[in-house]
Amino acid sequence: MVNIANALTVVRLVLVPVFLVVLFVDHGQSTTWRWAAFAVFAIASLTDTFDGDLARRWGLVTDFGKIADPIADKALTGAALVGLSMLGELAWWVTITIAARELGVTLLRFWVLRHGVIPASRGGKIKTVLQTVALGLAIMPLPPVFAPAVAVLMVAAVVVTVVTGGDYLVRALRLRAKARAA
Repeated sequence: MVNIANALTVVRLVLVPVFLVVLFVDHGQSTTWRWAAFAVFAIASLTDTFDGDLARRWGLVTDFGKIADPIADKALTGAALVGLSMLGELAWWVTITIAARELGVTLLRFWVLRHGVIPASRGGKIKTVLQTVALGLAIMPLPPVFAPAVAVLMVAAVVVTVVTGGDYLVRALRLRAKARAA
C-alpha cells in the first residue's frame, strides 16, 4: 500500500486544509497570501497528474489508491469551490452544480460497481482540466480586467461538467442494463 503514487494522493489530501487556511488569510484579500493559496492549489493539482500516471506505469495501482485518489480530487476541487463562494468571488450556483454532479457520479459508480467500472472518458479529463484551470485563475489575485475571461472559462467548466455527468449517467444505465440482460 505504501508507494509513491499513494504518497502523492495523501499529500494532496493533506494540502486541502492547508490550501483553505492560506486562502482565508486576511479574508482572502492579501495578494501575497492569494498567490500562496494558488501555489498550494497548483502543487496539489500536480500531484493528481502524477499519481495516476506513476501508478499505472510502474504497476503501483492499489485498492487504497482507487478509493483515495477520487476522494482527494473531489476534496481539493470542492474546497476551492466552497472557499471561493464563501469569499463571494464565485457564484454559489457554480459550486452547487459542480458538487451535485460530482456527488451524482460518485453515487452512480457505487450503483454499478458490481456490474463493472466505467472508465474515465476524454470528456471527463477535459472537465478536470477546465475545472482546475478555471479555479486556479479564480484563486490568483488577477487584475479585474481578467474577470470576464475567468468567468467564461468557469462557465465552460460548468457546461462540460454537466454534459459529462449526463454522459456518465447514460453509460451507467447501459452497463447496468447489459449486466441484467446477461
